[in-house]
Amino acid sequence: MKRQPQRTCMGCNEKKDKKDLIRIVKNKQNEINIDKTGKSEGRGAYICNNIECLEKAIKTKRIEKVFEQKIPEEIYEKLRGVMLGK
Repeated sequence: MKRQPQRTCMGCNEKKDKKDLIRIVKNKQNEINIDKTGKSEGRGAYICNNIECLEKAIKTKRIEKVFEQKIPEEIYEKLRGVMLGK
């Protein structure tokens, strides 16, 4: 049986299967996007599909530290929408 790649959530700091996490990616143009396919080019960061993990990552500015830039509020709103199934 093939092992699933593991990634660490930026909110709860737990290792989970890559397929269970949401990938946020920063491309060469410094644009931040939600990567639904998991194959977009750029620096990736992962977060659980859990609103508490997202709020914790926002509060500690963990996503901003990983990407070394300010994250627009609209990205956080998109993430909330994805997590709430909108």
